[in-house]
Amino acid sequence: MMKIYFLFLIGLTALFTSCTNSAQTNNLTHLEKTAAREVSLKTVVQGDSIFHITSQTIWANDQIISTKTDTIKTLKEIPDWNANTPTSLVNIPIFVTVQ
Repeated sequence: MMKIYFLFLIGLTALFTSCTNSAQTNNLTHLEKTAAREVSLKTVVQGDSIFHITSQTIWANDQIISTKTDTIKTLKEIPDWNANTPTSLVNIPIFVTVQ
């Protein structure tokens, strides 16, 4: 009886393991670009400045119809009124809003 219970647990574990590993990831390189818009965000720290670079590419009918890159420059550190040390903007989070 114990052997049957042990084999049942092994079979059940194998079933759950195979189900959880079958999730597919869909990377951007594998997506169809018949009608798509790709937006990439990049932050470059250079000297006392931070460059926030946004690049956009728009596809229609498997062809690139438009590309554009915008750059916003900010200071690396912002002086704070109450603190002796300035606030660093190097590791701030990026929030994206899609409309």
